[in-house]
Amino acid sequence: MPTPFTDCLIRREGRAGRITLNRPEALNALTHAMVTAISEALAGWRADPAVELVILDGAGGRALCAGGDVISLYEASTRGSKPDPQLAAAFWRDEYHLNALIKSYPKPYVAVMDGIVMGGGVGVSAHGSHRVVTEKTMVAMPETAIGLIPDVGGTWLLGHAQGRFGEYLGLTGARMDGADAIQAGFADSFMARAEVAAFVARLSDPQAGLVADILDAASDSSVPASKLASSRELISKIFAADTVEEMHRRALGTTDPLAQRVAADLMSKSPKALTLALAAIRGARSLTSIEAALTVEYRLVDRLYRDGEFVEGIRALLIDKDKSPKWQPATLAGVSPALVDSYLAPLDGGRDLTFSAR
Repeated sequence: MPTPFTDCLIRREGRAGRITLNRPEALNALTHAMVTAISEALAGWRADPAVELVILDGAGGRALCAGGDVISLYEASTRGSKPDPQLAAAFWRDEYHLNALIKSYPKPYVAVMDGIVMGGGVGVSAHGSHRVVTEKTMVAMPETAIGLIPDVGGTWLLGHAQGRFGEYLGLTGARMDGADAIQAGFADSFMARAEVAAFVARLSDPQAGLVADILDAASDSSVPASKLASSRELISKIFAADTVEEMHRRALGTTDPLAQRVAADLMSKSPKALTLALAAIRGARSLTSIEAALTVEYRLVDRLYRDGEFVEGIRALLIDKDKSPKWQPATLAGVSPALVDSYLAPLDGGRDLTFSAR
């Protein structure tokens, strides 16, 4: 008999389709097999009248999902004398289709964003129709630190965040608590972690009342003050600049502790990833759908993988852990407008990401 797939626990409980990410030893990092399993479950539940809603959570108590399984992508890039970039491309293609499916899902999709939620974890949660955070929530899009751009529909979320929060969060990888996530548009409702189990049980129980009423009650709960909101003026002053270089200069020009952290953060990230991320986040504001944003993201991550920037970021941060990446180019000034345009251009050979009509 085949070995049961346990990295993602998929089952029916009452009227709910339940998905539990179950790699607690890896902070529930998302693998290609997990992406496939979730996509198949959602496709099956879409037309199942017995499933009134979907609930996503994570096992272990530390994280919903700390991101995609980037170690496996790194290993694919260094395997043998002729690494196969198609392995990474296939993962991102299927993951992005899942992100779009979640965004357009016709039934309530309730994501319990408890604990760490980063990168790919944002992609399987923050596009849902109902997103719950707790006092233990920590949300971030830290991709520029590993030579990548905020993806999984992250540029769509960041591009539609209030003010200049999107540029700030996407370029620096700053962490949000639950209140900040609501402020930035990544979540909707706040509740104490101790209340989550009872909330999920009510949603799953056909005798507990209408799903819509239970969700409405959760959305009416009070939200703690947001530190992000209190820094709105400073963030706007810095991140309204036209270029990352100017943002860095503005941050250096004030002694505010947040501004000093921003200046240091910008200098620690990939110059190329920062510049491309800024272009993608701002470009997403003029796009008409998450699918369009995902298509741009796919072009960028494919090229950042093939040119070695992402691979070098993973090596420096997670493999050798020397925290001394050799970025190419090494400075913001070295990232030309022509390079940005070339990375944003459609992929050749019909490799662009495509979506079927809904």
